[in-house]
Amino acid sequence: MMEEVGELAREINNRHGPRTKKSPEDTADIEQEICDIMFALICLANSQDIDLDKAWKKKMDKQYGRDKNRFELKG
Repeated sequence: MMEEVGELAREINNRHGPRTKKSPEDTADIEQEICDIMFALICLANSQDIDLDKAWKKKMDKQYGRDKNRFELKG
């Protein structure tokens, strides 16, 4: 997983940071790098018998409760 995070960081730095790509053919897709990380996390959760649906709901309930008055609603 750490390798995947490093690949995403490297690609973002290449596109938006001070570094430039060594080769024009060296183009990783940020979308795919994020999916690689998500896949690794899902595999980790499965190996630990974590119910991601339940964990995600708990996290979102916490976020919405804590942040409900933090930002001005648009729309």
